[in-house]
Amino acid sequence: MQNKVKYELEFAIHASPQMLYQYISSPSGLSEWYADNVNLKEEIYTFIWSDTEEKAKLLRKKLDESIKFRWLGSGNDTYFEMKIVVDEITEDVSLVIVDFASPEDLEESKMLWENQVAELKHVLGSV
Repeated sequence: MQNKVKYELEFAIHASPQMLYQYISSPSGLSEWYADNVNLKEEIYTFIWSDTEEKAKLLRKKLDESIKFRWLGSGNDTYFEMKIVVDEITEDVSLVIVDFASPEDLEESKMLWENQVAELKHVLGSV
C-alpha cells in the first residue's frame, strides 16, 4: 500500500453548528449531500453511490463539533474527519475536512470534497 498524504480543507458555511452537525453526522443528513444513500448499523456507516458502496467505521463523534471515520480496509493510519469550527470573534462557521490521499490523487480528492461541500452548501441554503 502506498503512502498517503494528509491534507486539510476549510470551507465557510452559513449555518448554525447544530444544523451543520446534523448534515455531517446523521445518515439522513449525509445522504443529502455526500452520498446517494447512507445506512448506519453498529458504528458502521455504509455510503452508497450509484454503482459503488463503501463502509466506514465511526471512530469519534463530538456533538455539534466533529465526526471522524475510517474506511474499512484502508489501514489504521488513515481516516477522514469533518470538524465544525466557530470563530470566537466573528462567530463565522467553517467546516474543516481532514482526509488522506495518495500524492497522485491529491488534487482530484480535493476537488471531490469541494464539489461535495458545494452540494452541502446548496442543501443548507448557504450558497
